[in-house]
Amino acid sequence: MNSFSELPKQLQNAIADLGFNEPTPIQTKTFPVILSGKDMVGIAQTGTGKTLAYMLPILKELKYSEQLHPRVLILVPTRELVIQVVENIESYTQYMNARVLGVYGGTNINTQKIAVSKGADIIVSTPGRLYDLVISRALQLKEIKKLVIDEVDVMLDLGFRFQLTNIFELLPEKRQNTMFSATMTNEVDLLIDDFFTAPKKIAIALSGTPLENIDQECYNVKNFFTKINLLSKLTSDKQTYTKVLVFVSSKRNADLIHETLKENGISELGIIHSNKSQNYRIRTIKQFEDGLNRVLITTDVMSRGLDLDKISHVINFDTPTFPENYMHRIGRTGRAKEKGNAILFYTDKEKESKEAIEKLMSLSIKQIEFPIDVELSNELAPEEKPRVSQGYNPGSKLKIDENAYHDKKEKNSKSNQGGSYRRKLAQKYKKPKTKGDKNFNRRHKK
Repeated sequence: MNSFSELPKQLQNAIADLGFNEPTPIQTKTFPVILSGKDMVGIAQTGTGKTLAYMLPILKELKYSEQLHPRVLILVPTRELVIQVVENIESYTQYMNARVLGVYGGTNINTQKIAVSKGADIIVSTPGRLYDLVISRALQLKEIKKLVIDEVDVMLDLGFRFQLTNIFELLPEKRQNTMFSATMTNEVDLLIDDFFTAPKKIAIALSGTPLENIDQECYNVKNFFTKINLLSKLTSDKQTYTKVLVFVSSKRNADLIHETLKENGISELGIIHSNKSQNYRIRTIKQFEDGLNRVLITTDVMSRGLDLDKISHVINFDTPTFPENYMHRIGRTGRAKEKGNAILFYTDKEKESKEAIEKLMSLSIKQIEFPIDVELSNELAPEEKPRVSQGYNPGSKLKIDENAYHDKKEKNSKSNQGGSYRRKLAQKYKKPKTKGDKNFNRRHKK
C-alpha cells in the first residue's frame, strides 16, 4: 500500500479527518502481509504508527455482523494502552459499523461481563482480564479469526507468559497471528516458535537506532537529591519546558520526587505508577494531555505504546539498566516528525549504563556542564547509603559479645521443684514402672 487511496471510502474519510496524508514505512510494508492472511511479526520503534498498521488491513476485510462473539482480538500489556487503542480504533471506524470493546483489570469485572454479553466485533484487552472473562464463561473466543499482540516483549517482562500460553490454547486453531515488538528477546522467539506458523518478519528500524529528530543531552550529577535540585531548576522554566515527561525507576522514588518538587513550588504536576488507581491514572493522563499538568512523573509503565502529543522534553531522572528502555522512554517525544528533546541524568555509578546506551545507539550523548547555580546536596537516598556488612550468622543478625554474659548468682541458680506438698506426694506415690500397672504403687507402699 503506497497511499491511503487504496482503502475503502469509509476508512479514507476517517483517516483524512485524523490528518494522515501518507502511510508510514511500517504501514506500507505490513499491509499486504496482514491482508494475505499470513502470520506476521513486526519489529518497529515506538511512534511509527503500529496501531494503524495492523488495523487498516483488518478493518478493510471486516464485514458487518450482528453476532455476539468477537472476531478480532487485540492484546496489549497495560490498561492505559487498552483505552488508547480503543479510542484509536473508534476514530478509524467512525464511518463504519464496527463494535469495539476494551476490557482490563483494576475495574469491576461484573460490569465488563455485562458489556461483553451485548456483543462486540473487536475486543481489546490485557491478558489477565481476558483470561478471567473466558474462564468465567462470560466471553467466548471460538469465533476469533485474527489475533494481534502488541508490545509482546513488555507482556513477557510483566510476567504474562502463563496467561498468553493459556489464551493461545483457548483460541481456534485456524486464525491469523500478528505480533509487534520493539525488541526480539529469546522469550519472544520461543513464543513465536510455539504458536506461529511460518511468520513473515518485517523490521523497520532496530531498537537501538536513535531517532534523528530528538536532541539528546546528559548531565553528570552527584547524587539523587542533587538530581532533584537540577530537575527543579530545569522544569521551573515554563517557556522552554512546556510539556515534560520525567521517567523514574521506582514507585517510591517517583513519590519522593513528586513531593519534593511540590515543596519547591513546581505547580501543574502529576504522577503515575502502578500503585495509583485506574481512575486516578486515566484522569492524570487526561490532565497532562489537556495541558492542566505541565510535568508528569512516571515509572516505565508510560514508556511503551502510549501516544502522547507534543511532549517538549523527556527527562530520564535515572539511567536505565537496560539500554533498550532508554529508547522506549525518549520515543515519547519527537513524534509525528516534530522536534523532540531528551535529557539524561547519570551519577558516577550509572556511567557504565550510560555508556551501554551510547554503544547501542552508536552515538555519544552530548554532555552539558552542570549548572553552577544548582545546589549540590550531601543527603543520600536509601539506595545510595553504604551498607554495613556483617559476618555470616544463621542464628541471628546480631553479633554476640561473649563478655556481655556472667554466671548466675546462687539464689538464681535453683530450679523450680514445685511446692512442698507436691514433693511429699511424689515420695509417697511413686511413678508406676509401666503405664498399665495402676496398682503397682498400692502394693509397694512403705
